Amino acid sequence: MSRDHRDKKGSVGVELKYCEHCGALWVRECGSGMVYCDNCRPKVADLPAPKLKLSRLILPIRPHTEIEEYEFEIDVEDTSDFEAAGGAA
Repeated sequence: MSRDHRDKKGSVGVELKYCEHCGALWVRECGSGMVYCDNCRPKVADLPAPKLKLSRLILPIRPHTEIEEYEFEIDVEDTSDFEAAGGAA
């Protein structure tokens, strides 16, 4: 496929997309960038523009967790009670 997603026969590539307003599945031309279905496009166009200024996203940072000295301890049980079972494995 070429840059405009058409081959020599004039066919157009399509992709399955969900509407970001109502969630319905629909098919759009590859690379078109449309995110709303035909039913929701007029509804979304009537919505007021957001009043919030886009700002830089800042993630919260928690303080590092400090761990006091920690020793790894293993309780070793007495294994002398186990006897090897006779026979081949």
